[in-house]
Amino acid sequence: MAKTAAAMVQAGDREVRVSSPDRVIYEATERTGEVTKLMVAEYVVAVGDGLMRALRERPTALERWPSGVREGFRLATGPRDNDAEGFYQKRVPKGAPDYLQSVGITFPSGRTAEEICPTELAVPVWCAQMGALTFHPWPVRRADVDHPDELRIDLDPQPGTTFGDAVRVADLARELFEELGLRAHPKTSGNRGVHVYVRIEPRWEFTDVRHAAIAFGRELARRDDQVTTAWWKEERGERIFVDFNQNNRDRTIASAYSLRPLPGAPVSTPMTWDELAGVKDPRDFNLFTVPERMADGDPWASIDDESFSLQPLLDLWDEQVADGASELNFPPDYPKMPGEPPRVQPSKKVAEHWDEQGNRVEGT
Repeated sequence: MAKTAAAMVQAGDREVRVSSPDRVIYEATERTGEVTKLMVAEYVVAVGDGLMRALRERPTALERWPSGVREGFRLATGPRDNDAEGFYQKRVPKGAPDYLQSVGITFPSGRTAEEICPTELAVPVWCAQMGALTFHPWPVRRADVDHPDELRIDLDPQPGTTFGDAVRVADLARELFEELGLRAHPKTSGNRGVHVYVRIEPRWEFTDVRHAAIAFGRELARRDDQVTTAWWKEERGERIFVDFNQNNRDRTIASAYSLRPLPGAPVSTPMTWDELAGVKDPRDFNLFTVPERMADGDPWASIDDESFSLQPLLDLWDEQVADGASELNFPPDYPKMPGEPPRVQPSKKVAEHWDEQGNRVEGT
């Protein structure tokens, strides 16, 4: 069989070459047709304004699926997991075009890297040519990579809960943000969850933003018993988990308008609050349907018009600490952090093996 000729996709002022344009990336489902590599690149162009609003000037990791998405395919768990079909690309790939710009970032380990920093639409289109489906931007701009300009609230349904539960909790989050004087913007995760973003002034460090997310999650949990900030899965129960650790350095969430590696090519889709309240099935928002929405404008078109002080949430954190609340766990690949609880499942913890600072006692 003759090899299909490469296709050219117009992205702004540039043409981007797409090799193997007929390669099937998503197989057909009962509700959607098959999706080819060329269709993914064309989708990126179709949602370009909204996607670039999410990515522009931000260090961005790529979630690449060069062979597409199939049942049984999985995402690599680390750099040595060579048998997985999907993987994260945190450094600029070899062979990147000269118009692709980068920015230096520092990982929690202290290591550094040059990461893709999209400045024009041709960049994510080229990334799609490289098999990228999901874009994972940092909550910072390249002018200041140490001070986030976004607070991200990830509402993650646990087993026994539904997308509808996440939508209900998201509305409680909206009310709380309004009480604090902050304007929040929701989107579907592209799977079962809901993401809520607030643009903030880039004055605080990652640890401060994380504390703000913890304080917010704890206040939601105080108001509603279907919300939890419990880090250990065995303690979450059938509740909506506020994943506060998504606000750490080098922790990212699928961007607005990113495709997700799930059947039917679902999209993490920005919404108005009224629209989100009426969504029954987030799979309705996919590669085939989301571009049509752009004709009526992007619900997040005004997200950059204002930014807010994080101080109300940091004041809430201080109040909670004064009432006896403590630091919560960091991700397992982080160095041990000051005040962090023991990194052991509560059901396996032996009290005398740990000191008050959460460090393991030598010899135990």
